[in-house]
Amino acid sequence: MRLYLRFLLPIMIPLIVLFLPLAAFPFEGMTIIQQRVAAIFLFAALSWILEPIPIYATSVAIICFELLLISDKAIVWFTGQQATDHYGVILNHTDIMATFANPIIMLFLGGFFLAIAATKYRLDINLARVLLKPFGDQPRFMILGLMLITALFSMFMSNTATTAMMLSILTPVMVLLKPEDPSRTAFALCIPLAANIGGIGTPIGTPPNAIALKYLQSSASISFGEWMAFAVPFVIVLMAIAWVLILLLFPAKQRSISLDIKGKFLKTPQAIIVYVTFILTIVLWLMGSSHGMNSYTVAMIPVTVFLVTGIITKEDLKKISWDVLWLVSGGIALGLALDKSGLAALVVYSIPFGEFSPYVVLIGAALLSLLMANFMSNTATANLLMPIMAALGATMVSLDVLGGQPMLILVVTFAASLGMALPISTPPNALAHATGHIKTQDMAKVGVIIGVTGVVLSFALVAILNMVY
Repeated sequence: MRLYLRFLLPIMIPLIVLFLPLAAFPFEGMTIIQQRVAAIFLFAALSWILEPIPIYATSVAIICFELLLISDKAIVWFTGQQATDHYGVILNHTDIMATFANPIIMLFLGGFFLAIAATKYRLDINLARVLLKPFGDQPRFMILGLMLITALFSMFMSNTATTAMMLSILTPVMVLLKPEDPSRTAFALCIPLAANIGGIGTPIGTPPNAIALKYLQSSASISFGEWMAFAVPFVIVLMAIAWVLILLLFPAKQRSISLDIKGKFLKTPQAIIVYVTFILTIVLWLMGSSHGMNSYTVAMIPVTVFLVTGIITKEDLKKISWDVLWLVSGGIALGLALDKSGLAALVVYSIPFGEFSPYVVLIGAALLSLLMANFMSNTATANLLMPIMAALGATMVSLDVLGGQPMLILVVTFAASLGMALPISTPPNALAHATGHIKTQDMAKVGVIIGVTGVVLSFALVAILNMVY
């Protein structure tokens, strides 16, 4: 029965909403187009939560349904009501299709190319070997080193790819630890924690950041470097808290571990091109718009260089996480429909948010985002909440005392990335749990503490930024 509901609910409930009379909705002035967008939104929400189909397939379906139901090239039977007063705003089909090539998608594509090239030419392993050496042989400092390296890579590479790489580096460490040593859990858990937290540090670190950036561009343009200026301090503080927490919960019995990671930097012409391009791209990202290019334009440099030089081949292209790109594009398309149709604004205007304290709104939105992200993809959580939060931030004047729409979006984004209490919460969690060194209850305990602490810390960050700006 539960299996049937999982497949039927995402279909039946949107269909009911699609064919209800407009008078049945509690929103005054709702249009036919907005009704169809509401049905698409419910399909997306239920499909992302219940996952009857892959989450990237849901995103593709969103774009398809928008083209069929609410675009200027929709099915002819759905366009016969255009003469009515309640039909609403029709979306341009080219705008909907353009979400597949949105600048945000290009930013992620550049990050994927860097990750594939770094792995192919052993840049990641060799950097880990060099960077981990200064941390010595004491377990607590080795854990700190693993966390810092993982967080650093996660800022510029896929969290999933970073976790997979670091877990492979961790293998020789686990061999040296006794089976009953609690630090085995600490070593295995520190990597997904650092990957999840570290991804917050840059706009390309995790999909929720890219989704947030899309909405921030309309209210307060934020460059790559500006994002890092407020996100990296947040990452550093939360990383320190996470490090202390896992050392207290899972103390090591061994005083020292002798770790030896063998390898050397490749010196072939193609490897040198990878090194130079990697450094150049990061430097250009950090310099923001001072050179005249935005982060989206810069992201195309490694794509072009690696393809032209043959560093990324046809076989390598198959390794790109196309599902993530489709997932993000579906979220952008959903946000476009909610915005252009006026549904997001209609819902926000229908709720008396002005009667609530801005602090209540901020805390409630963050906790809702954190809760949802623990049980579903943090990307799906951001896709669902960001359009509503953007509309809310634009209409709720009392939020201006806390920084307005940008701060609301940032708090919700950070909260979405902090949903890491379960193996299903994030791909890094799933990879780490699959090693067999982590119990679900241990992951939940640490994940809940770090998640709540991170939300509180994000409030402090909002307060500091509000005083500064």
